[in-house]
Amino acid sequence: MARVIQAAVRAAVLLLAMAFFPTAVQAVTVSGLYSVEVPVAGSSPAELQDGYVEGLRRVLVRISGSTDVLAREGVQEVLGKAESLLQAYQFLRGEDGQNRLQMTFGAVAVNQALASIEAPVWGANRPLTLVWAAVEDRGARRLLTQARVGEDAADDWRTELNRVARDRGLPIALPPASFQGDRRLLSEIWGQFTDRVRSAASDLPHDAMALVRIGRDGDQWRAGWVFDGMGLGGGEEAVTAASPEALVQALVDRWADRFARRYAVAAGDVGALPQVEIVLQGITGLVDYAEASRVLEGLTPVRSVGAARVRGDQLTLRATFTGELAQLKEYIALDPRFVPVTGEPVALPAAPDAASETSPAVAGPVSEGATGSTGDVEAFGYQALPAGDAEDAEQAFESLYQVLYYRWQTAPKTDDDQDA
Repeated sequence: MARVIQAAVRAAVLLLAMAFFPTAVQAVTVSGLYSVEVPVAGSSPAELQDGYVEGLRRVLVRISGSTDVLAREGVQEVLGKAESLLQAYQFLRGEDGQNRLQMTFGAVAVNQALASIEAPVWGANRPLTLVWAAVEDRGARRLLTQARVGEDAADDWRTELNRVARDRGLPIALPPASFQGDRRLLSEIWGQFTDRVRSAASDLPHDAMALVRIGRDGDQWRAGWVFDGMGLGGGEEAVTAASPEALVQALVDRWADRFARRYAVAAGDVGALPQVEIVLQGITGLVDYAEASRVLEGLTPVRSVGAARVRGDQLTLRATFTGELAQLKEYIALDPRFVPVTGEPVALPAAPDAASETSPAVAGPVSEGATGSTGDVEAFGYQALPAGDAEDAEQAFESLYQVLYYRWQTAPKTDDDQDA
């Protein structure tokens, strides 16, 4: 009954979102959610073990969507098995003595570990929030934008907001620097009047907007915000903290918690076998459907394949599989009839290139039973889902793993065809 009620609520929210934002759908797949980099004292087994535990601790928060996961019964047992959940790691020896450990944990393994302690799991397809943040500092009011605008205190806020959002796996975007000189728009943001801001955002990719005003409140810093879109509207919410860093952390934590409560999958729905949605474009009839299903069912990791929905020439299949998703993708890539389709990269902040500030990486061994190549640490980034509508986005938000998009090509092109 609870799941029926939850489905009804989500359907109502979806209808509301479609009514207000019929075309402004920009769900993104977050890559690198299961990858993390932490400082370590050295490369001894004990020091590396400490790094594994800290890395997994951060990933558990990112994937569950809440810091509360670290207080759950059984979490210490999960953290004690951190090394067994690793796919790969790299030890980076810094020239300044600041050593780092880059790690990638298995997505399926982490999700099942969370389910084992009855924690929710927030999938890789997440809503993109466009953040209009006005900061009042030292008597001046500034808008946070994508690019630096000089040696301005607002740039420190921008950097910290991007860093914390990236650490929590929360996709955010800031407006282009071209909006920086618009004083009227800045006043609208400060006053949290959504109408004109919504108009300014009409050509910018986003699922929801947050209008934020940051300033001093006595000896504290205060951030107040309102959401717009996706049925998230309401009165102003606020957090206070003693420092800008603590304020940004509290702000992003609140946002991540809210989205995770809405989209995270309950532990009981994770299942022993992972499921992934495979969207095939170019399916023209039952023959294509039967052949694509037959090919997928014949892949070693696949246990079952079933149709989930059909829209025009686009077929969505739901496949259960064993192992990690990366293995399944490798098997699919062996058949040239599955041509990968990807959305455009979203111009959002990328992870800092730690390797550029260190000596060459020392690659560590892949732990026994894990998959992936040595040192294969996935880069963090955001990729827009291929064009769809609000229903496609909502379905993607409810998936644990990234949705796989392909074009079904019944007659693979030969080298001569490609040259022509």
